[in-house]
Amino acid sequence: MTIRLLQLNNADSGWGAARAAFRLHSSFRQSPDVFVNSTLRVAQKKSGCPSVHGPTSVMGRAWSLARIALGSSLQPLQGSSNSVRHSASWLPCRLDRALNASAADLLHLHWVQEDFLSIEAIGRLRKPAVWTLHDTWAFCGSEHYPKTITDARFVEGYQPENRDPADRGLDLDRWCWHRKRRSWRRPIHLICPSTWMADCVGRSAMMHDWPVCIIPNALPTCTYRPWPRLMARQLFGLPVDAPLVLFGSLAGSQDRRKGWDLLEAALRLLASTQDGIQAVVCGEPEPVNPPRLGMPIHYVGRLHDDQSLALLFSAVDVVVVPSRLDNLPQMGTEAQSCGVPVVAFACGGLPDVVQHKQTGYLASPFEPQDLAHGIAWVLDSPERKARLAEAAHLRAHQRWSPAVVARQHRDLYDAVLNG
Repeated sequence: MTIRLLQLNNADSGWGAARAAFRLHSSFRQSPDVFVNSTLRVAQKKSGCPSVHGPTSVMGRAWSLARIALGSSLQPLQGSSNSVRHSASWLPCRLDRALNASAADLLHLHWVQEDFLSIEAIGRLRKPAVWTLHDTWAFCGSEHYPKTITDARFVEGYQPENRDPADRGLDLDRWCWHRKRRSWRRPIHLICPSTWMADCVGRSAMMHDWPVCIIPNALPTCTYRPWPRLMARQLFGLPVDAPLVLFGSLAGSQDRRKGWDLLEAALRLLASTQDGIQAVVCGEPEPVNPPRLGMPIHYVGRLHDDQSLALLFSAVDVVVVPSRLDNLPQMGTEAQSCGVPVVAFACGGLPDVVQHKQTGYLASPFEPQDLAHGIAWVLDSPERKARLAEAAHLRAHQRWSPAVVARQHRDLYDAVLNG
């Protein structure tokens, strides 16, 4: 039986969750033997894909952007020491009526914040549904990630006595958390891309008794594959002989959660002990005053398509994902699919991405010295690097290829629809 699936995400390209949702949608379209007829509904349509539905008129697109601005207008009332994105999802919303009346057999929620769906509208959904958690917003307050990996407010419940003393003003996090508790009486089957996210769900006061399973994000492995290194380096104007270390983030080096400052310290250590290593930064243009690391830094800007990213990965020797807190960062899965070892901290969902000393290196959190050691360990032996690259490429195809991930989702859909 073919399942009529309606997926929901704020956008169909841009940030990680949007790319993950669109990739899953594409996986179903490319896997007819899975028998899932997928449609993706978004608030901001950026692709030309005809099976992605979103506002097309000028007024419709303008209203979607206006909802984002209006929805974030409460945020200045909360003086939060947590610098990650926050979503109160409070604007009145009637989209749930259209979803409940749709012909879909199953709803699949992804990143539905920024007032695409309000907290209350999610609670009014009546069709069978699943929800992929691309961050921790669903069981936190208004924040998309806790301030630190040891933050326990989402475990204990949001009360005045466990609020961070550094926070000021209205406690929007507590307000949102209690609205979720009131509105979400009907548990939705949760999909966690990483073991860490599933563990957080199990510890949360909000969703500890909700059904949950672990399914990774799909990856277009036909595009993310090893490309000729010399050609890739020449296309980006990178040196053809130097060992290259890549860092990338859509938020650039300004997002503390992504750990650029930790990598910066590690690269300074490497520059003092290793000769010839050079850094490559993706996701932001060269700043007016680039950091002084003791090694050249090549800024390639923000890349907007999978083909360019795959070529960039193929041009470098190692990719570093120094995140303090992350779910299943696609930078790590994409790099390994291109046959590039990944060095990261052993925290969050990164142990699901990297097999220590098999497809890369997992450093002790959050020690720049061990991060530098991991980078040097990968680069010091060409034979070791080649072995890591081959294992990374093979594992990526086995775990994250579209057909594999589409089948895992189909099996879950069957279980949900069969009660």
